[in-house]
Amino acid sequence: MQERGGFYIGLMLEEAAASHPGAPVTLDTPLQLAPHDGTTLSVARLDGIVRDTAGRLLAAGAERGRHVVVFKSNTFDIALLAMAVQRIGAVPVLISPALDGPTVRQLMAKLDQPWLLTDRVTLESRGLDGVAARVILIGPDAVPGTTTLRDYPVESLAGASVPEPDQPAFITHTSGTTGLPKLAVQTPALLWERVRLQKASTDELWREESVALCLSLVHARFFTALYLGLSYGNPLLVAVDNSPDNIGPLFAQHRPGIVETTPNSFVDWEVLASADGDPLANVRLYYATFDAMHPRTIRTLLTASVRRGPRFMQLYGQTEVGPVATRWFDAGDAADMDARCVGFPLPGVTKLRVVDDNGAELRPGVAGHIEVSSRTRAITYLGEDSRFADQLHGDWWQMGDFGFLDEQGRLHLMDRAIDRVESVDSNLEIEDVLMQRMPELREIVLLPGGDKPLPVVCTRDDAPLDTRRWLQAVAGLPAMADAIQLPFDQVPRTATHKVRRPELVQQLAQAAGRG
Repeated sequence: MQERGGFYIGLMLEEAAASHPGAPVTLDTPLQLAPHDGTTLSVARLDGIVRDTAGRLLAAGAERGRHVVVFKSNTFDIALLAMAVQRIGAVPVLISPALDGPTVRQLMAKLDQPWLLTDRVTLESRGLDGVAARVILIGPDAVPGTTTLRDYPVESLAGASVPEPDQPAFITHTSGTTGLPKLAVQTPALLWERVRLQKASTDELWREESVALCLSLVHARFFTALYLGLSYGNPLLVAVDNSPDNIGPLFAQHRPGIVETTPNSFVDWEVLASADGDPLANVRLYYATFDAMHPRTIRTLLTASVRRGPRFMQLYGQTEVGPVATRWFDAGDAADMDARCVGFPLPGVTKLRVVDDNGAELRPGVAGHIEVSSRTRAITYLGEDSRFADQLHGDWWQMGDFGFLDEQGRLHLMDRAIDRVESVDSNLEIEDVLMQRMPELREIVLLPGGDKPLPVVCTRDDAPLDTRRWLQAVAGLPAMADAIQLPFDQVPRTATHKVRRPELVQQLAQAAGRG
């Protein structure tokens, strides 16, 4: 991939099959593209499915540069369809199956005559009639106005090629924590920069271990992690159901040595530390992307492993720029860790600075707006070039987060800038403290609430919050309003399980109005 000047998801399985054709990939859900193949397939078989799908898309008339939206039920087919689209030079646009129909309509309106790859249930349940120039269903039966993938023969891929390294080749959306997600346009060249350093820094571990991935299939990080997992022919497990009830038995059977998922999923997986079959016992390396982790969670996961010297790697970043800072933890670090310290910028790839409201750079230790200069930055928001440009100060990208750099150059994350509460230094730090003091908490979110922040809490199994324990836990912390408890499933979330805070504020306001 490096020789071509970029990282190509469309060629990933082809290259893996050339080196390790028999390597097993286990899924927790059968493929819609090949339902009779079960849940364990070889790399060569998966490559064959991608080639077959790409040939059918060519026969359907998919042109080079065409935007092809993949929006369907949450199975590994999402990744295979994206690979097939890029394999013929078209541009996959990946939209999370967690998004509702109106949001998908707004995103697709930014595209020029897009095609849509979906399944019948998704199409009909989300009300997507008329959103695409062509709708192709993954499944045996068409509905009026659509065709199925099987309606087209498998055309030869001779002459078909992936996009050029600096051309749009992959479009994903942002998490949408503050409103409508944006469509971030990625190139193979910038994606290779994201892969290159990670591969060099963790090559030995990935070479030796089996890998388990439980990430959003529509996020760029999933594909770079998948590439690392496929590189050495070791067993690979890909799960789309991140519930402990699903993950526990899978891990107990497959014994992964490397595990990657989102921070909130790791919080849920704390219960696996004492689960039947010791599902986390063989984990040598945990990976968490997107956000900082709670110390309680890191300690629990590391102590669940019986491997010598297990480690936890935290990657801080966002969709637009990928990972920008990293930090390693071992059991000793986790005993007394500063969770707000998310580590050093990636050497040779990213530079970090902190600025005030006027864009002036601040000295170490002084909190302000976090900005990054990086070769991994997306090239624009599709249909929103000016909005993308508004977040740039020259070559510096505004992360939308608030924090500071210490004297050693490490980044300390305090809050999302939009979520800051004037009466506290760091919402995130208080949330860490409360998660540590109350192991029964599954989620806590501090929201702006007049003079005092408003805590919204979720407990394990939605058990009633123990008011006495809560009052003990908040003792010595900045004054807060009375806690509001919600069932975990009623808290609005993004595709990567982040809390959609503005939507949560609106939800609580509506509930108060009805009361």
